[in-house]
Amino acid sequence: MDNKKIGFLLIFVGILFGVILFIFKIYVDQLNDSLMALSNGGCFLESGKCVHERSFLPFVVGISAIIITMGFGIYLILFSKTAKSFETTQKNILKKISTTKNKELKEERFNILLGGLDEDEKKVILKVREQDGISQSTLMYRTDLSKSKLSMVLSQLEKKNLITKVKKGKINNIFLKKAL
Repeated sequence: MDNKKIGFLLIFVGILFGVILFIFKIYVDQLNDSLMALSNGGCFLESGKCVHERSFLPFVVGISAIIITMGFGIYLILFSKTAKSFETTQKNILKKISTTKNKELKEERFNILLGGLDEDEKKVILKVREQDGISQSTLMYRTDLSKSKLSMVLSQLEKKNLITKVKKGKINNIFLKKAL
């Protein structure tokens, strides 16, 4: 059972106790009235007190128990909302940690991959990673490689299965493979 259900149960029990206490009070009042009628308004002394004299202690204890029970029930209901929001926050934090960890792992793998490439290949891969789908002519300007050198580097990277060239008319667009 979750806290919310227990809270509602405690409130119900508190209400039930309240009804029982109210019925008991009515019964005691009727009993006192009956004793008063039987004694013709006189007292039967028992240890210095009248038998029908009202004692408020049981009612005070009963009302206190009801208030404590219902208060605890309300607390549990309110706490269950806090617990749910805490659980949601905790799940969001775990998702962010997982996402960050995955990004770090991808970055680490990418850096390992870069370690196996020469300087020109690194330049090209980094620029393609910055702008996936970059045109070959724009890549030539961003990497400061000649047209023929860039073509050779792109061919090497295609052979290594790191990039793909997509031809659109006269323009080649360069994309990283999805595994990167």
